[in-house]
Amino acid sequence: MLIDAKSLGYKQINEALRNPDKYNTLCGCLGQRFIAAGMTDKTISIDGVPGNALGAYLNGAEIIVSGNAQDAVGDTMNSGKIVIHGDVGDAAGYAMRGGSIFVKGNAGYRAGIHMKAYENKVPLMVIGGRAGSFLGEYQAGGIIVVLGLNTDEKGIVGNFPCTGMHAGKMILRSDCKNVEFPSQVSARAATSEDMKEIGKYVSEFCQLFDYDESGLMNSPFTVVTPDSSNPYKQLYVAN
Repeated sequence: MLIDAKSLGYKQINEALRNPDKYNTLCGCLGQRFIAAGMTDKTISIDGVPGNALGAYLNGAEIIVSGNAQDAVGDTMNSGKIVIHGDVGDAAGYAMRGGSIFVKGNAGYRAGIHMKAYENKVPLMVIGGRAGSFLGEYQAGGIIVVLGLNTDEKGIVGNFPCTGMHAGKMILRSDCKNVEFPSQVSARAATSEDMKEIGKYVSEFCQLFDYDESGLMNSPFTVVTPDSSNPYKQLYVAN
């Protein structure tokens, strides 16, 4: 079903998306918030720029955006998939607890903040470009991958990555020699076993966005995990 979103508010858009058709296309999207919030069993293609909280509480639907998206993409999503063929704003994947987010371009501040995992749900976010400051802040589970494509002198991540991280994993396509990590995490070069896992994420990214998989994999990768039972101590207790 084709839905012209140009003159519609988010409530009208979501009401229209609840039609019986599995495949839907939104055209003329102009920053409307909460699109596809909580939706299941739908495939939604979006032409234009969706507003904040795209796919919030997503519960199995797939969303494909032809360009950029704004803040809080996939906020608290439970399952499903969001594919962004451009950049995303701040707090992408906020508290997501399942499903996957793939971003072709860059992500703003606090991507993956409060990301968590539960039982067999392991959320995944793959960022093709660079991520802004506070990447993975208070990460409590799941996997964040940053590939650093087409980045400039700013590097693959901004300031204060992994602040308060106490579970989960972060994978950066870089030797990270110029990245300053907090003391409660361990950053190490990827092993051959790590590379097998990384290959799965890179392969899916390349299929979605038409990149050369072998070219991306022929790079150094850094794996970051927490190594402290009390990651918050350093934030509140003076040495």
